[in-house]
Amino acid sequence: MNVNQQPHMASPYGQPQPGYQRYPQPGYQRYPQPGYQRYPQPGYGGGHVPSAYPAQYAPDNGPGSGYQQGPPQGMREPPTSGTPPVSGAQSYSQFGQGETQNGPPPMVAPPQGTLVSQPHTPNAVSLSGPTQPPYGQQFGSPPIGMQQMTNQMASMQVGSTAPSPAGPGYAPPSTAQAPISAAYTPSAPPTFPPTSSAPSQPPPTEAVAQAPPQPYYGAPPPAQQPFPNAVSTFSSAGPTQPQAPPSVSQQSFPQAPAVSQPPFSTAPPPGPSQSYGGPLPPTQPSFQRAPLPTSQPGVFPGGPPPTSTHSQLPGPMPPQPPVSQPSPYYSEPPPTTASFPPQVGAPPRPPLAGMQGPPMASQGPLMASHGPPGASQGPPMQSQGPPMAQVNHVPPSQPGMPPGPINASLSGPPPQPGMQGYPPQQNGAFGQVRGPQPGYAAPPYSGQPNYGAPPAAPAPAPAAPKRLDPDSIPSPIQVIEDDKANKGSQPFTTGVRGQAPPLVTTRFQVKDQGNASPRYIRCTAYNMPCNSDMAKQSQVPLAAVIKPLATLPPDESPPYLVDHGESGPIRCNRCKAYMCPFMQFIEGGRRFQCGFCSCVTEVPPHYFQHLDHTGKRVDCYERPELSMGSYEFMATVDYCKNNKFPQPPAFIFLIDVSYNAVKNGMVGMVCQELKTLMDYLPRENPDVESNVRVGFVTYNKVLHFYNVKASLAQPQMLVVSDVADMFVPLLDGFLVNVSESRVVIESLLDQIPEMFADTRETETVFGPVIQAGLEALKAADCAGKLFIFHSSLPIAEAPGKLKNREDKKLVGTDKEKSLFQPQVSFYNTLAKDCVAQGCCVDLFLFPNQYVDVATLGVVPTSTGGSIYKYTYFQASSDQERFLNDLRRDVQKQMGFDAVMRVRTSTGIRATDFFGSFYMSNTTDVELAGLDCDKTVTVEFRHDDKLSEETGALMQCAVLYTSCSGQRRLRVHNMAVNCCSQLADLYRNCETDTIINFFVKYAYRSVLSSPTKNVRDSLVNQCAQILACYRKNCASPSSAGQLILPECMKLLPVYLNCVLKSDVLQPGADVSLDDRAYLRQLVSAMDVAESHVFFYPRLLPLQKLDAESTSLPLAVRDSEERLSRGGVYLLENGLNIFIWVGVNAQQELLQNIFGTPAFSQIDPSMTSLPALDNPFSKRLKEIIESIRAQRSRYMKLMVVKQEDKLELIFKHFLVEDKSNNGGASYVDFLCHMHKEIRQLLS
Repeated sequence: MNVNQQPHMASPYGQPQPGYQRYPQPGYQRYPQPGYQRYPQPGYGGGHVPSAYPAQYAPDNGPGSGYQQGPPQGMREPPTSGTPPVSGAQSYSQFGQGETQNGPPPMVAPPQGTLVSQPHTPNAVSLSGPTQPPYGQQFGSPPIGMQQMTNQMASMQVGSTAPSPAGPGYAPPSTAQAPISAAYTPSAPPTFPPTSSAPSQPPPTEAVAQAPPQPYYGAPPPAQQPFPNAVSTFSSAGPTQPQAPPSVSQQSFPQAPAVSQPPFSTAPPPGPSQSYGGPLPPTQPSFQRAPLPTSQPGVFPGGPPPTSTHSQLPGPMPPQPPVSQPSPYYSEPPPTTASFPPQVGAPPRPPLAGMQGPPMASQGPLMASHGPPGASQGPPMQSQGPPMAQVNHVPPSQPGMPPGPINASLSGPPPQPGMQGYPPQQNGAFGQVRGPQPGYAAPPYSGQPNYGAPPAAPAPAPAAPKRLDPDSIPSPIQVIEDDKANKGSQPFTTGVRGQAPPLVTTRFQVKDQGNASPRYIRCTAYNMPCNSDMAKQSQVPLAAVIKPLATLPPDESPPYLVDHGESGPIRCNRCKAYMCPFMQFIEGGRRFQCGFCSCVTEVPPHYFQHLDHTGKRVDCYERPELSMGSYEFMATVDYCKNNKFPQPPAFIFLIDVSYNAVKNGMVGMVCQELKTLMDYLPRENPDVESNVRVGFVTYNKVLHFYNVKASLAQPQMLVVSDVADMFVPLLDGFLVNVSESRVVIESLLDQIPEMFADTRETETVFGPVIQAGLEALKAADCAGKLFIFHSSLPIAEAPGKLKNREDKKLVGTDKEKSLFQPQVSFYNTLAKDCVAQGCCVDLFLFPNQYVDVATLGVVPTSTGGSIYKYTYFQASSDQERFLNDLRRDVQKQMGFDAVMRVRTSTGIRATDFFGSFYMSNTTDVELAGLDCDKTVTVEFRHDDKLSEETGALMQCAVLYTSCSGQRRLRVHNMAVNCCSQLADLYRNCETDTIINFFVKYAYRSVLSSPTKNVRDSLVNQCAQILACYRKNCASPSSAGQLILPECMKLLPVYLNCVLKSDVLQPGADVSLDDRAYLRQLVSAMDVAESHVFFYPRLLPLQKLDAESTSLPLAVRDSEERLSRGGVYLLENGLNIFIWVGVNAQQELLQNIFGTPAFSQIDPSMTSLPALDNPFSKRLKEIIESIRAQRSRYMKLMVVKQEDKLELIFKHFLVEDKSNNGGASYVDFLCHMHKEIRQLLS
């Protein structure tokens, strides 16, 4: 089908997200990829996918310049992530204490907790070496088994392979792989070595051990150890191998010899001494497999190089791959050799039959997590361990060991002789090496220096690229699953100050005991630095994402309403903070001392109460304002405009009736739906009629007002053609009560589509439309909301007229910022007037071409409104989404004419605000409308020192008019701890909230700075955060290791998703309107929405149990995790995709689509057929429950593998390299490591 003919498919998100642009990566030539046609992408705007995407950054490849990027076509692009740009092989031992595991806990062996005695490096990824250039990876046959792959991955430097049942030192032959924990991709083996972390260590961090620094790092390569501590890592038995000291907990320790501890071993890890390099017991080879040639002279200065990469993963490999991870696209087994990283300088080795090693350790960075290794291996609890106690890094090297990460797991497997130092790239699936595919010659990789190793003999044959094992680096899925296991079972009580809440992906119940629920307020850090110097040093943003009117689940009670009568709420005399649990009553209860400013205020006689022996009022628990974190006060007339109580709000519907709007079916659809919605206007008591009044206007170049007074037999139309001086031609009869005028309203809504059915008017106005609604609300002296349904660029002569300024040539230049700014100032002034009246604007756009969303969106985003965009709207495919969005928008609870102020205790103050609102001064956030989905993000700065005893307090108070016309004050209080040690700060941060803040900061910055500068500053700030941790909190370790704090180990992967987003790095097919729309959409998102938007949820439906109420375990967002035989559901908050593999089982297809043949599935369907089988019913329930969790209705799209639409779907596989130049997760992690090393040096 010719996609170009499907204009209605707006791109779900525009186009593939750009990657990490602008780091030139040596050694890759760009190749356009033939064969892509552009097509509009569904979702939010329609852009076209360009036919070729030049990669902006090739993976950081080191010197090997001769390498070409990969076969131009027909193959998936090799994971360009190839080698992590930065560092050498990285192993990730991810178990830190409480550390993360990179994968779900291995299924094979019982999770094992870490022994304290065993030192282990949490989350250290060994990136030490400069990364080697990735060689072109060929995608060959799939790795042997999913599991294997997983294992291999695990074995990768991560060093956390699942322990073999045999015992810690024994690894089953590599071919069998242990399933990784479910949390991960189904089959990935756990990535972290189970080594235990020592509690004494600094806060857990994840260290990624890297191969010795490569030249690109600027650091001298470690003395000769291309793979530090790989030595013992490879303990495959075989004469060839020199005897290296066994690595015990090598995986975790950079320098310790490998003991035989398998990364995941069922047996308890050896005692600490072993971990530090005691010899391994001979009997437990880390991996049993055919001996690899040992001849790697010089590769390991410290000792003979381990023979097999596998051994790198100290743990035995899990026996079988979990089913869940089918190998992504390759059905053939990968060459066995692949499992071993090639040795430096040696020709690639022939595959050994039957052996697949764990994914190359060397390929993946090893992350040593400081936390207990158990994370991935053991019970999820690890994550609970005190995070800081163990640093995720590798311990210092032991004497006699090669410098570099000790843990085998961390460090990549030692290079095999003759190899270039990176293990060959594995099949693309989890790090197994792929053999050349037929028809694709592997590009020779010349000129690659051996990093850190003595030069090896020239390689006769091209070596396969070495690449970090994706399973050896921190996995979002593992972290999410661990949090669910640790925090999802018991209620979260808010009484403990400074306690970080469960993640937004965890379902939990909240009990309010004095601090606001995380559903209302989430902080970036629950331990604030005591002074500004510490805050500047760490660079961790101090911010809160506040959602004042958030909807609570049914099992939680809404805030109590407190009415103090005519006297109103009790407040501090000086700072005006409202009565709350932070106020201290003194002098027998006659006065109270403010917790914010310390001022003492008299207690009014009617509010007096005696104190008990602890100094608390005896009625403390009977008054919400003294015992709860969130509550509401009834406001008195003093809190109202002009000292009079407000009128109930009004809703005005303004419908574009120009040619395009009528032709695409929008006008008829809106009128039909509004007849039903008149019964669903918002109300506080479901049993009482809504007080909201309604009015109707239609427009093209002129405006038509309608008199729908109850006494009329037919509605009357009044036309205003003088749009330059807008006024409302009638007062009585325009805003009416629905129950009184229902008959007239329905008559009008039936007539509108007929009246304009034959219109030929194509031009529209827009500014006067908003002015008309504003004037009507002023005349009625009430607040309200305008629902505007608009289709085209307003080019008719009128105030606010716009011209088409879409100029793709400006993208990527210093003038690009002008495209995000409004082209005229008219709308800024109009927005200010709307806010003053309490006039909120919601805009529904139905564009077929450029409409200048950046300008049209000014009023909605300044008044607390929303923008909905349906590019290439077609009634057949978009009706369901539009009508559901409209229903929810009309029905949802909201406040009008709102003002929000955030007060803080002495020492910090709110300095910056992000969201959809207007500010006329520096403290008051003014919102004409505030609904249950909107957030306001507040940044705090120090203006004095804070004390650890009192902590830091904040109080958010929102004054608003309810939909029934009552004036109310909603108050949310939050207390966080203060700390004087950086380790405490890094122990109590929330990465999802930090990313939410960074996105909003970056998306606002594009208004004033080039996008490249915005991206660079984000990378720099995150590198500073992680470098400060490494320097001040992590225990000493090899420079080649990447060490990440336990609670921030996902910062790199999420940050990369932001950098690749369409706003910051657009592909050629993303329209300017889409970018402006997304920029405005994200500015008011809460943490849960931004999380799924930037890191979509990917569920393998072939693992769905129709009888169970639980969802299948999600998999990571990478093409490697997709199986040709599977069907997957991906959701990102705006779209739902069902991806169907070409080899999906007939039974599965029959259950979902009602046809057993892949070829008969209709890719244009927007809803699944209702079939009479349990699987179909359960799947439809899941889709409905996912839609119910999101603020916008997600359109469903079916994507068949190898179909044109697949390019759109792949845009959301955010761990992969993107077509617009965005880096893969592996490459970006290496890049971050390089940035951190530069800062530290």
